[in-house]
Amino acid sequence: MASGDPIPSFDLATSGGGRLRAGDLKGRRTVLYFYPKDDTPGCTIEGQEFTSLRTDFEAKGVDVFGVSPDSERSHEKFITRCSLGIPLVSDPDRVLIDALDVWKEKSYMGRTYMGVERSTFLVGPDGTIQREWREVKAPGHAAEVLEAVAGS
Repeated sequence: MASGDPIPSFDLATSGGGRLRAGDLKGRRTVLYFYPKDDTPGCTIEGQEFTSLRTDFEAKGVDVFGVSPDSERSHEKFITRCSLGIPLVSDPDRVLIDALDVWKEKSYMGRTYMGVERSTFLVGPDGTIQREWREVKAPGHAAEVLEAVAGS
């Protein structure tokens, strides 16, 4: 998937007991940020930065969702422990993760493994991907996305 492509079909559970479907994104701009794992340092920074800018995104008419393969229960704990204000989407079967090609080989301390590559997608009101960010570094990323949203 790339900019200009329609967001693939999906129906996933969200924190708070809700569901998010591809059709729910139509009519508004949406940021979907993908992160590797709940309650890890980089993911916490990213979630807290998106939370701190939530009202700025809302003022621009943009919804923000974090997506990871973690369970709904894990998301709820992460939200509570880290005071996050962004809904988190659970994708344990990698429906959206695989469709957007963010499941990648990674390495850490000489060990290779498969995991989510930190990536973000801006979905337009027509349901197409307007912009993508790959291999994201967590600190400052939320502000970078907000700046792009404000300029578009």
